[in-house]
Amino acid sequence: MSGVVAAFAALVSVAVLGYVVGAGGLLRASDELVLSRLAFFVATPALMFVTVSRADLGILLSPVLLTEVVAVACVQLAYVLVAKLLWRRDRRETTIGALASSYVNAGNLGVPISIYVLGDGALVAPILLFQLIVITPISFLILDKGARSIRSALLLPIRNPLTVASLLGLACALTGFSLPVTVMRPIELLGGAAIPVALLAYGLSLYGSQRAPTEQSGGLGWDIGLVVALKSVVQPAIAYLTARFALGLDDSALLAATLFAALPAAQNIYVYAVNYDTGRRLARSAVLITTVLSIPIMTAIGAVLG
Repeated sequence: MSGVVAAFAALVSVAVLGYVVGAGGLLRASDELVLSRLAFFVATPALMFVTVSRADLGILLSPVLLTEVVAVACVQLAYVLVAKLLWRRDRRETTIGALASSYVNAGNLGVPISIYVLGDGALVAPILLFQLIVITPISFLILDKGARSIRSALLLPIRNPLTVASLLGLACALTGFSLPVTVMRPIELLGGAAIPVALLAYGLSLYGSQRAPTEQSGGLGWDIGLVVALKSVVQPAIAYLTARFALGLDDSALLAATLFAALPAAQNIYVYAVNYDTGRRLARSAVLITTVLSIPIMTAIGAVLG
């Protein structure tokens, strides 16, 4: 247990440093975008390629992914039933709410937790691929039923650097192909920057959101409350119950399933909301609140199950 808590403490410390450098004026809140893009487009894809290409295929095909699929399906169904049938929200806003209640931050936070807490970065790869290849294209088709959306949905996986890097790594793992050492070394060097840069951007984003003008909920208090409850409490609870009692998982597999489900809502959701001009306040509030809540929740999960 102490090892898990210590790993969380290391991650939180770097995130706090990001907050401190923002508060101290060393970096501006707007610099979060630069750090996030560096992590997303360069460092994290390099890390995912190196990690997945060397991964045990048994880990990539572990039942942890099944627990996440079950948890995602349950919370999305719960949100849709309440928002659509009870509150009569429109189709697009309901879609954003369903995503915010289930789509986890597998990149910026999932990768560091997978490596430093669980000891294997490949554990989060199936979840990341599932979200990017399955959930996101389907969501785009629902948000916009036009032909433009169909083309975008079909091309989306090959436009995302994390997906491409993970799939290339998976191809290397399946075929046993290895790049020359002179090629792998710079990739490994870039990958080493992924976690600290992502965590610094995360801490800086918390400082930036604190200073941003407070947005009025506009009657969305119940929606935000439902999303936060589903994402922060219900989803990890369902993942734990599925892993423990339906699949009989224990030890590290049970911890991984529960921790991944407890990850906060991904920032991607706000990007999607802005792109489709729907549910912006719901997405922004959900990302912020679940992110703040995720650290104590995941630390507690790690302490209990670790």
